[in-house]
Amino acid sequence: MNQATYDDANLLLRLYDIRREEKMREARSWFVANFKPKSMADIHQLCPPGSENNARMRMVSTYWDMAASFVASGVLNPELFFANNREMLVVAIRMRPVLSEIRAAYQDPTFLQNLETVAQQYSDYLNKVSPGTVDAFVARIGG
Repeated sequence: MNQATYDDANLLLRLYDIRREEKMREARSWFVANFKPKSMADIHQLCPPGSENNARMRMVSTYWDMAASFVASGVLNPELFFANNREMLVVAIRMRPVLSEIRAAYQDPTFLQNLETVAQQYSDYLNKVSPGTVDAFVARIGG
């Protein structure tokens, strides 16, 4: 991987600032505590269209997809991103069981593609530097 730069660090700090915004903090807190669907039916029950929970789900998942797009496009150093954003893995793991159903429902095969791609890169990285970490993390967060 390329050496991280001051621009990488500044972008990470900006991403962190966005995470601190009040509505985003509420959405992230709700997502981590409550979002564990196994099917589209679970999503409709937990996050019906037009509900506050639906807005929270969309806010968190699209935020992390946007952040992941910086890594996927080569704008942000992956290793620096991985060292500072384990929450992205939580979101990807929690979305994984329902992602294909959501894509079909939205008729958008690329929905959250950056999140999915970078989460796999992150998992591969963790498995390389610390074998077993990903499995332990998934077990801990209930993925």
